[in-house]
Amino acid sequence: MAIKVHGVPVSTCTAGVLLCLNEKGLDYELLLVDLAAKAHKQQPYLSLNPFGQIPALEDGEVSLFESRAINRYLACKHKDIGTDLLRANSLAESAVVETWMEVEAHQFHGPATAILHQMIVNPMYGIACNEQTIETEMEKLGKVLDVYEERLSKCKYLAGENYSLADLQHIPSLVYFMKTTKANAVTSRPHVSAWWNDISSRPATVNVSANMKL
Repeated sequence: MAIKVHGVPVSTCTAGVLLCLNEKGLDYELLLVDLAAKAHKQQPYLSLNPFGQIPALEDGEVSLFESRAINRYLACKHKDIGTDLLRANSLAESAVVETWMEVEAHQFHGPATAILHQMIVNPMYGIACNEQTIETEMEKLGKVLDVYEERLSKCKYLAGENYSLADLQHIPSLVYFMKTTKANAVTSRPHVSAWWNDISSRPATVNVSANMKL
């Protein structure tokens, strides 16, 4: 039975799950959720995610929501196939992966999302960008990227010498961020730029990002 993912390909959270599935080489079915009709705020979708957000996943009798939790589940269940995204065979390496996944969730995600909201989402609805908010969030993001630059000067990927969920979780937001006028925040940092060029050229990333067109 194929894994079912409920979401839309342009959603960063949905894209994150699709990236994991592609890296693992798993069969799945993407079931589109009609956001315009607010299907995610109604039954039967609310039985999958009571918070009315996407994505949600069904894998046999297992039903999950929250993209990071879904990816941990997929990476653990299928640790022996595809890319080892959690470095499951080494407690020390897996702990480092978890550490940098937490960094993405608590340091990178907030400012990156706020910037994308101002520069991409607001204009879609005819709302002017708040330049002060962008400046404030870019300052926060710059500090995070400075840490990344130092980290990536010592190892190829955030959690060491192997690609992992710590890297993958950054990709959806960066796909959109790199289309903005603030992309130089990445390209001006040589090690961060090399890291992005690497992870954005992976077959899974190319496949998933091709459908991330707003």
